[in-house]
Parts: sequence; structure tokens; C-alpha cells
Amino acid sequence: MRTRFRCLVAIWLVMVAVLFLVPGTAGTAPERLTSVLGDEFLWGVAASGFQSEGQSPDSNWTRYIEANPGWDRLGASVDFRSRYRSDIALAKQMGVKVFRVGLEWARLEPQAGVWDSAALGFYDGLIDAIVAAGMRPMLTLDHWVYPGWEADRGGWRNPGMVADWLTNMRKVVDRYAVRNPVWVTINEPVAYIMHEVTQNGTDADQMLGRVAQAHNGIYDYIHQVQPNALVTSNVGYVAGAESQVNGPLMALIGDKLDFIGVDYYFGYAAPELAAQTQGAAAAPAGMWDLPISPEGIYYALQRYSRQFPGKPLWIVENGMPTYDGHPRADGYTRSDHLRDTVYWLQRAKADGMNVIGYNYWSLTDNFEWGSYAPRFGLYTVNVRTDPALTRIPTDAVATYRDIIAHDGVAAGYLPVRPVADCQLVDPPASCATPVAAR
Repeated sequence: MRTRFRCLVAIWLVMVAVLFLVPGTAGTAPERLTSVLGDEFLWGVAASGFQSEGQSPDSNWTRYIEANPGWDRLGASVDFRSRYRSDIALAKQMGVKVFRVGLEWARLEPQAGVWDSAALGFYDGLIDAIVAAGMRPMLTLDHWVYPGWEADRGGWRNPGMVADWLTNMRKVVDRYAVRNPVWVTINEPVAYIMHEVTQNGTDADQMLGRVAQAHNGIYDYIHQVQPNALVTSNVGYVAGAESQVNGPLMALIGDKLDFIGVDYYFGYAAPELAAQTQGAAAAPAGMWDLPISPEGIYYALQRYSRQFPGKPLWIVENGMPTYDGHPRADGYTRSDHLRDTVYWLQRAKADGMNVIGYNYWSLTDNFEWGSYAPRFGLYTVNVRTDPALTRIPTDAVATYRDIIAHDGVAAGYLPVRPVADCQLVDPPASCATPVAAR
């Protein structure tokens, strides 16, 4: 198993390294899909601490940035630390019901055994503001960042890492469980492992076991403190290779997931197929060039609805990257992508999949693990050129507000993006049981 997972991570590294190099035909008459999701559907937005707060204390990731001079410097990022109240107000104006944020271990415990009272005060105020705005907090315990003193001990190479991790996270749970948050224990564990392998020489198999141990341990603890909690560890879905990439992880933690959290972004394109069907002869320059297949979210939900029958499904992250604020060359807008994606969520729900929530990544642009060039925000922020860090609404702000107000896209809506060749979506499932817009 150890050797097999190490090989799979190597495959994963090759498949998605490009993400970090820069840090259908309409069918018959449309059926009514409006309100399939229902009034209780949990519409949300997502962010992470390190990517948006700015001015991070010493951590594994501040060190990785320093070790990679070609990357953008983090700086103040979008300064969420100072602007969280106004950013939460922007989310409230759209009618958002869930606001996902991260709680940075490096900020909370800057020295081993020493908790920072100012950091606690910041997160107290942040979570209180989310609740006061009528939204439920979704709290991420670990979004790939740990303190510098833990990096000095070797990070996940350290046999004591799990114990240290659990000590911090139990304190976080004790403090904030009373606010009835939804919990994300560890964000996209396999991508986390990928970064630690490439930046810190971590053994993939060893880290997989330790991450699973950490998740399972804090899952049990959360339910002791907050018995009715909803807890997950979200997977970064890899079209065409999900079983190989995230299968070993799910085998270790699948019994301790209250809902399946899925991050879905891209379709699948083998290089030779992409060249034939899309004229793409060169490798993508960045994640904005990767294949966008909104219908693929249907297959991601289908896969996990079959693997975990009846268990709730939540899209914890979804969005579309653009390059540095420029329109896409194909003219596909953020609004188009959002409506098309919600259409496929409604199709999944109508077909019996227990979809309960959707978070847009992200409320604002942020630091995408080495670069400010990829833009995902509903509100764009020109970090590198605008000292004021102005939040500029994209076309998708009004679109998301309308979607939330009407519980989805309107009856009769058909996706702007045609259904792609099945081999470019999520093979083999997308070819074995193809779904068409209708």
C-alpha cells in the first residue's frame, strides 16, 4: 500500500504540477429544475486564512515562499484580517447562508505551547461577525499551513506531529463549538501531501497515514464536544483519476465523514485528446488554461453518491480561474460558469443525489499558493497594483445573488457551455453513462 500510494502521488504531481507553475448539445424541451435544491439548500462562499488574511507569521508556507524567489510575495494579500467585517457584509448582500474561513494554527500558536491572545480575539470577532450576519460558519482547521516551530521539527515527517496537531485543534474546538459551526478538518489532504512532498521532502505514504489519524482523532473529539456537528475533510476531485488519487485517503477516513465534501474545478483532458479536439498543442501556462467542464460536477457527485449511498454531499469549493483579471479567450464568463454549474447541481439533485450545499471559491481573489495571477473571486482585487485593495464586483455577484434568491437557475435554462466530449469530462463514467443538457 505504501509503495502504491507513493506512485499515485507521483502521478498526481505530474497531472497537476501545472496548477502551480504560475503561482454538448441541447436536447429535448427543458424540464423544470427550479426549486429542486429547495429553500434549505446551503449556499456559501469560501476562503482560507493564509491565502486572504495577509501578513502571516512564521510558517511552513512563509518559508516555502522565501525558498521560491519566482513566486509572488504574500504581503498583505487581500488584508482580510482588517477587512473581514466589510467582506462578510458583501457576502450577506448576496444572501449567502454559509461563510467558510480557516483558523491559522501558525497565528494561534506562534510558539510551542504559547497561544496568542490577539489571534484568538481576531477569530472570536470574525466568527461572531459571521453569525451576526445570519450565516453559519464553516471552519477549516488545517488549510495546508502549520507553525514555523513545527516546521523546525520536520512538519509531517515528525512522529509527534499528530499529537501536536490534535492539541491545537482540540483547543480550537473547545472555544468555537458553541457557535455551531460546520467543520472541515483538513483541506484537500492529497494536494496537501503533494506540496509537502515537493517542498519539504515528506514521505507521501507516511503523511497519508498521519493525516488520516489526525482527521479521525479530531472527528471523534468534535462529536464529544458538539454531538450534532457536521464534520468532513474535503477532497480535491481529480477527473479521470479520482479513485487512484483520493481512493486511499477515503479508505482511511470514509467512516468518519458526516458529509462528503468535494472541491470540483476542472474536467479531464489527456494531452493527445486535447490537441485533437481543442487545438491545444502546448501545455497550459497556468490553471486558467485547464479544461472547464461544468457538467463534470454531476459525475463527481454521482461517484460519491454511489460510494456513500444516502450520505449528504456538499460542494465545498468550486469556481473558475481567469488570468490576472483578464477575460477568458473563449468569452466564457464567471456568470456563465456559475449558472451552468448550478444547472448541473440541480440535475444531480433531481436524479436523487443528496446535495445539500455549495460554496463558491472564493468571495475575493487571493494568494493562490505562489501567485496572485489566478483570479477566482466574485470580487476581484488587484493586489499587485492597487494599494487600496479595492473589492471590485465581477458580473457573477449579481448572478449569485439571483441564484440564491431563487434557489437555483430558472426553469428552461440550458447551459451556455456545450457538453464536452465524454473523454474530456470524467472518463470512464462520463462515457459509460453520459448525461446531456435537457
